[in-house]
Amino acid sequence: MGAVRFTKVDSPVGELLLAASDKGLVSLLFEIWGHGPADEERANWEQDDGTGPAGEILAEARRQLLEYFSHQRTTFDLPLDLRGTPFQLQVWNALTRIPFGSTLSYGDLARRVGSANGSRAVGAANGKNPVAIVVPCHRVIGSNGDLTGFGGGMARKEWLLQHEGGITEELFTKET
Repeated sequence: MGAVRFTKVDSPVGELLLAASDKGLVSLLFEIWGHGPADEERANWEQDDGTGPAGEILAEARRQLLEYFSHQRTTFDLPLDLRGTPFQLQVWNALTRIPFGSTLSYGDLARRVGSANGSRAVGAANGKNPVAIVVPCHRVIGSNGDLTGFGGGMARKEWLLQHEGGITEELFTKET
C-alpha cells in the first residue's frame, strides 16, 4: 500500500486531518475522527514532512481547501487514492458530479449509479466516503429535502451547504 503521510489543517468547520499516499489523497477527516480508516491503519501513518509526492499532494490539498473556504474554488482537482469496494468507488465517483451549490437525494443518486432500489446501499457507501468535502457527500439529502446523516455532524453539513449557496433541488447531469 505504501506510506501514508498526514497533516492537520484548521478550517471554518474545525480541524481537518488530511492524509495522502504518493498516488493521491487518501483521507479528509473531521476533528471528530469518527469516520474513515480504522485506528490500526491510522497508527501506521507518518507526519507529513513536506517532501515527496505525498507532501506535494497534501500541500495542494491545503491550498485548494483554503480556496474553497474563501469562495475562490467550487471544484477540486486533486489526485485521489480511494480505497473501497467497486460499488463504493462508483458512488464516490458519482458524488463528484453533484455541482457546487446543488443537492441530490439518496434515491436519485441510487438511480444515477444504476441501483434504482439501492438508496440504503448508496447511503452506506456515502457514509464511508473517506475524503469528505473533496468528494462532496454533504450534498446528498433525504428525498423530502431533509438534511440526513453526515459523518462530520449535521452542523457541519448544514454549514457546508450554506457555504455553497444554500440548498437547492438541482440535479447533476449523468455522464454518458
